[in-house]
Amino acid sequence: MILRPYQQDIDHAIDREWAAGNRNVCAVAPTGGGKTVNMAAKFKQHIDNRWGASVGIAHRHELVSQMSLSLARNFIRHRVIGSDDVVRNCVRIHMDELGRSFYDSNSLCAVAGVDTLVRRDEPWFKQVTLWQTDETHHLLRDNKWGKAVELFPNARGIGWTATPLRADGYGLGRHADGVMDAMVVGPSMRELIEMGYLTDYRLLCPPSALIAADIPHAANGDFSQPALRKATHEAHITGDIVQTYLKHCRGQLGVTFAVDVEHAQEITQAYRSAGVAAECVTAKTPDTLRFSIMRRFRSRDVMQLVNVDLLGEGVDVPAIECVSMGRLTDSYALYAQQFGRALRLLDGKTQATILDHVGNWERHGLPDRDRDWTLDRRERRGAYNVMAGRELLRACIGCTRAFERFRDCCPFCGEALPEPRGRSEPKMVDGDLVELDPATLKALRGEISRIDGVCRVPEGLRGPAAGAIHKRHVERQQAQAPLRKSIQLWAGYQRDAGLSDREIHRLFFLTFGTDVMTAQTLGAREAGELAMAVAGDVALTEATA
Repeated sequence: MILRPYQQDIDHAIDREWAAGNRNVCAVAPTGGGKTVNMAAKFKQHIDNRWGASVGIAHRHELVSQMSLSLARNFIRHRVIGSDDVVRNCVRIHMDELGRSFYDSNSLCAVAGVDTLVRRDEPWFKQVTLWQTDETHHLLRDNKWGKAVELFPNARGIGWTATPLRADGYGLGRHADGVMDAMVVGPSMRELIEMGYLTDYRLLCPPSALIAADIPHAANGDFSQPALRKATHEAHITGDIVQTYLKHCRGQLGVTFAVDVEHAQEITQAYRSAGVAAECVTAKTPDTLRFSIMRRFRSRDVMQLVNVDLLGEGVDVPAIECVSMGRLTDSYALYAQQFGRALRLLDGKTQATILDHVGNWERHGLPDRDRDWTLDRRERRGAYNVMAGRELLRACIGCTRAFERFRDCCPFCGEALPEPRGRSEPKMVDGDLVELDPATLKALRGEISRIDGVCRVPEGLRGPAAGAIHKRHVERQQAQAPLRKSIQLWAGYQRDAGLSDREIHRLFFLTFGTDVMTAQTLGAREAGELAMAVAGDVALTEATA
């Protein structure tokens, strides 16, 4: 089994973490980065070195058969812990694709569904010295995943995921809410694109009638499914999905994500009516039928796979050319998985196309943007944390392409930015001082001059009260000095990158949540916090230069 160089690096990094005493390791690599190959390699190492029993854990029965097929493709014999139907399905899938079965009821390597595991208590569990899971962002100490891995007291673990975070904010670390002791992070999605292991993309964002503001959230941090379904059906986006595909991606192999089975069936029929060969796959689609559809999809007898979350996690999707998003989500993990489905390499493919009909891009930005992963809980953001402002993207009203919100015009078609609706507050114009009305600018300049000037104590005020006013004024001036120096340095780097002054002002506002002039009116504490955030972003820029 041959691993790519970065896959070898991940494999070796896991070994180092184990050698350092970290029992369970979270391994991070983007969708399309080959996590299943890494997983199979670790199982093979375990078998070849006779280190004991091992088990791969999946969270849905269809993913058990997917994991089983992945091992079979790498010639690893294994047992299947599940119902007789699940075992038969795995054997049939092996035979259909590989011409032989790699199922072995006596093998020390196994695949299992999490629900099956937690209902069993077998002596064999104590022989297990390695467990692996995919989509490990599901794994918390007190949920069924946590209970499943606790069944193997003598095992080390690897949890594979593209996105080690949860919509509900819980942390995957043992010190937080999970069981992971360390994290190994592979290359980012953008790095894999630059290396040539993933394809680049274009993101199109057609106008959407779906309004997310009134959709409540569920306990898992994502939108409430009943409310989301209702809002999606009321938005009537099915026709837009099909017409946009025909306009931009006609003849391309694509996957469409729907909000529920009814929606998926509706979209499938709309594709067929438009002459596009389409199939609907859901969690209720039998494994053998699903694999049959996948074979027809690979051979391009089926051009569109319409699904309900099924192809978002775990399932091995063939290389495709476009993704149509018809399912709004507040889960970055789900969004990144759906987005990444289109980035696998394919002969003749120069770029992928993402058609976002529900505004996921507005909530999450671009998944190939660098992110700092952590096993900690996600705490409430501070007032001036980097990226605390509004989303950094906008959609062009002309070509519908997404681009950085701070740009003066669309870089793809040259369309000018729309006229701002209001000018009385910096947030109405993304911090663009040129767009502010004269009265607002005058007020901000007056406050800055007051801070920079001599302290003015009200006439007749004496003693401690006057002293306190003077002290606060001096503290404010002293806090502003390093802040303004940091802003100047930060702006210098942006100017070196080719941004105009107006673009720099917008980028500052979108990054830090306040505009440059308001920043110069902040009190001592707020100015100090912002100075640290700006200096931190400068340090990051210098480190990656």
